[in-house]
Amino acid sequence: MTPAIITCAITGSIHTPSMSPYLPIDAEAIARQSVDAAAAGAAILHLHARDPLNGRPSAKTSDFMAFLPAIAARTDAVINISTGGSAVMPLEERVEGATAAQPEMCSLNMGTMNFALYPMAAQKRDWKHNWELPFLQYSDDLVFKNTPRDIAYILETFGTKGKTRFEYECYDLGHLYMLAHFAERGLAKPPFFVQFVFGVLGGIGAHPDHLDHFIATTDRLLGDQYLFSVLAAGRHQFAMGELAIERGGHVRVGLEDNLYIKRGVLARSNAELVEKMRGKVEATGRRIATPAEAREMLMLKGLDATEFAA
Repeated sequence: MTPAIITCAITGSIHTPSMSPYLPIDAEAIARQSVDAAAAGAAILHLHARDPLNGRPSAKTSDFMAFLPAIAARTDAVINISTGGSAVMPLEERVEGATAAQPEMCSLNMGTMNFALYPMAAQKRDWKHNWELPFLQYSDDLVFKNTPRDIAYILETFGTKGKTRFEYECYDLGHLYMLAHFAERGLAKPPFFVQFVFGVLGGIGAHPDHLDHFIATTDRLLGDQYLFSVLAAGRHQFAMGELAIERGGHVRVGLEDNLYIKRGVLARSNAELVEKMRGKVEATGRRIATPAEAREMLMLKGLDATEFAA
């Protein structure tokens, strides 16, 4: 059976520092948790940056370069940098760090959408920073802009010029058709690594029949030229991840997407989430992919072709 690629999304731009003391914020914590997640079995590390002073999402080159070389020096895991940044950032800001780093992989959101975080604002907690509560509350009027022009810009800037490949993040059915459109234009090239995203308010819900429909639709649009992975938000992370593994796909876990190891219990690290998912992969009879195997499956350019590896 094909080895299963585990991607670990280390910190993201959705959860705020007050939600968990284990969410990595500064460069040292992001680097340490990345290395530990790779040691636990993550072949790919999906990375965002944070302002080290207040934990606010950042896409600044300086914030990325504070941890990228340290990760590359301590693990051979594939480093995948977000071009989504935060939904409140303009495109030029979102891609700053990735442009400087020229990584092996970038994430690429395949459509404009509502990205609603405001239900999390209703939970009572002691907020550490004054930006957190408004950041969540104002998402009831937030549009995450990813127009065809934006997508083409990222594909041309990173893919055509920099030979970076992509994790195509598809939050709804129409995003699969947008990916097929760019494949027809020759800007998106196989093998396609398609990340099915379930459970974000504004995208499709986390239900098993939706996964099956996504697979059938992608089969029809892309044939045998793709690999799929499943990202499910919050409490759906492991249940939907197991279904992905059983259906021959791959899986993403991490504190970006889910803060809990089980109901009511915060995960103490990204590695803990990876270890739990690794156990579920191996229980099906599959094994996890190594970084070298992930590079081969996804036809990546290699760590030495990036701008941050020593």
